[in-house]
Amino acid sequence: MAEGHRQRLRDRFLRYGLDSFTDEEVIELLLALGTPRKDCKTQARAAYKKFGSLARVLEADIDELKTIKGIGPKNAFAIKFIHQVARRFLRERLKDAKGIKCAKDVVDYLCHTLSFRDREVFCVLFLNSRNQILDIDELFSGTANEAPVYPREVMRQALLKNATSIILAHNHPSGSKGPSKADIELTKSLKKAGELLNIKVLDHIIISGPSSYLSFMEEGLIK
Repeated sequence: MAEGHRQRLRDRFLRYGLDSFTDEEVIELLLALGTPRKDCKTQARAAYKKFGSLARVLEADIDELKTIKGIGPKNAFAIKFIHQVARRFLRERLKDAKGIKCAKDVVDYLCHTLSFRDREVFCVLFLNSRNQILDIDELFSGTANEAPVYPREVMRQALLKNATSIILAHNHPSGSKGPSKADIELTKSLKKAGELLNIKVLDHIIISGPSSYLSFMEEGLIK
């Protein structure tokens, strides 16, 4: 019975794609990758109920996933593995891009990487003179409300990577979209430090949800 149900899900995916699936069905198939002979429908429903969305299930810690009855190390591993594959894909796609032109070119990766963190994480994208991504680093992390950022370290990393420009990004676990006074002051400090080293700060992007962000450049807060 379980195998027949799973085969129908696979056939539906091949014919209609992922948009034909509910979040619970996606979680079910991901769990089944780790335990292919086991019915995972009940566990998928429980995981969705506990975490509230597919994205939050993917972001959940393995130990948190294993608190759900029927989810063990193998199918928890399958979920985390697929999630990390998706993150690497988005990262490599960014690095292969011909040139970053605006915030929308990078927000898919940033939302996937930062939107469900329960602590603030400060990330820097390093670019060359053609606005191609050289590297992406999560340089600082902190509490649910703030992350200590050291401009000297940001610029040191930019020089080590031979970057000519950078994009700053961090998340707001609270869901607040607007920049704080500290965010604005930090951006000014980094922009000033970059001018001394001929490294341009192109943008500062705040991630506040799975598809919610604020761009300093788009809002006219950085020039």
